[in-house]
Amino acid sequence: MHKKLRYFTLTWFAASVCLLSSCSQKFYQPINAQATSETKNLYANLKRISEKGIMFGHQDDPAYGIGWKYEAGRSDVKEVVGDYPAVVGWDLGHLELGHTVNLDSVPFDQMRSFVQEIYAKGGLNTFSWHPNNPTDPAKTSWDKADSTIQQVFSDPAAMGTYNAWLDRLAVFMLSLKGPNGELVPVIFRPFHEHTGSWFWWGKDHVSPEDYKKFWRYTVDYLRSKNVNNLLYAYSTDKFKTKEEYLERYPGDDYVDVLGFDSYHIPQYDPANTFIPDTRRMVETIKQLGQEKGKVWAFTETGRETIPEQNWWTQTLLPIVQDAGLAYVLVWRNGRPDHFYAPYLGQESAENFKTFYQLPNTLFLKDVATENIYRKPPTK
Repeated sequence: MHKKLRYFTLTWFAASVCLLSSCSQKFYQPINAQATSETKNLYANLKRISEKGIMFGHQDDPAYGIGWKYEAGRSDVKEVVGDYPAVVGWDLGHLELGHTVNLDSVPFDQMRSFVQEIYAKGGLNTFSWHPNNPTDPAKTSWDKADSTIQQVFSDPAAMGTYNAWLDRLAVFMLSLKGPNGELVPVIFRPFHEHTGSWFWWGKDHVSPEDYKKFWRYTVDYLRSKNVNNLLYAYSTDKFKTKEEYLERYPGDDYVDVLGFDSYHIPQYDPANTFIPDTRRMVETIKQLGQEKGKVWAFTETGRETIPEQNWWTQTLLPIVQDAGLAYVLVWRNGRPDHFYAPYLGQESAENFKTFYQLPNTLFLKDVATENIYRKPPTK
C-alpha cells in the first residue's frame, strides 16, 4: 500500500477509535496570550499531529548539502526520498553581532527567504541560537566563562549589550512574513544543552536560579517587543532523571515545547546504551508533557556520517516510534566528514527510504495536507 494511503487509513482508524471511546482533545495554548492566531493554531496542530506520527527535520536542509550550496530546490533529503523534511532547523548565531551571515555562513537574508518558502509549503521552521558572550562579545558560545549571566544582571553595560542583541533578534523575527503579511510562526530554542557545560550558559558556569532568571528575562523582553510568533522550546542535553531535567526549568509560563538533544557517539558509549538511555529520556519528557499540557520533541540528534547501514530503522526508530513526539531533527550536512542526513549514494540512504515509507514518519508532503497554521478541526 502506498505510504500516503497507509497514513490516512491509520489516521482515520485512530480518529474513529477516539470518537468511539469519547476521548477529548485538549486544545493546547502557547504561553504568550498575545500569540498570533497562526502561532496558536500551530501549537494545537503540533499536538494533534504528534498523535498520528513524528515529523522529520533536518538542520539547514535547503541551504546546502554534500557537494552543493544555495541551489534552488535542492535538498539532500529530497534527493534520496523525493520529499523534503517537514521541519527545518536554523541557527541565529552572529545575528546578535550584526553580521550578514550566521556562524555556519548562511546569509540571514537567504535564511529569511527559506523560512518563508517552508512556511508557504506548510512546513515548520525552528531556530537555535549560539550567541557570543554579552560580557565579552569576542568570546563565542563555546568559550567557557563562569558567571556570565550573573554579570549581565549586575553590569549595566553588559545588560545593554544583551538588550541590543535581543533587539536584533526581535527585528529578524518580525521580518518573517507570510504571503498575506502575517507573521510566520517558528519555534525558538535558546540556551540549549544547558545540562552540559560546553556553552557559557551551561551548568558549571551558572546557577539554576540565574539560568531560569535569564530565560524569563529573554522571553519577557521579546514579548515586550511584540514578537508574538514564537513558541519557546526548552532543550537540555542528556539527563538521568526527571529532577535533573527540571532543575533549570523556568516554569510552565515560559516554555511551550519540552525537548532534549542527544547524539549517537559510539566511541563514548562502550556499553552500547544509546537506544535504551535515549528512549528513557523520551519517556520522561512525554510524561512531563502530558502532566503540563506541553508539546514534546527530540530537538537534536544524529550519528555523524551515518556509517551504520540500517541506523534509521534499527537505532533511531526504536527511540522515536509511538512516543508522541512532535518532531525529531538531525543536524546539518556541513562537510563530507560532518553530516547527519543521507545523500544520494550514502550507505544508509536505502534504509532512510524505508524509514521514509513508514506510515508514522511524516515529511513535508504528509504535513502540508494538515494545514498546521489553520485552526485545527473540532472533534
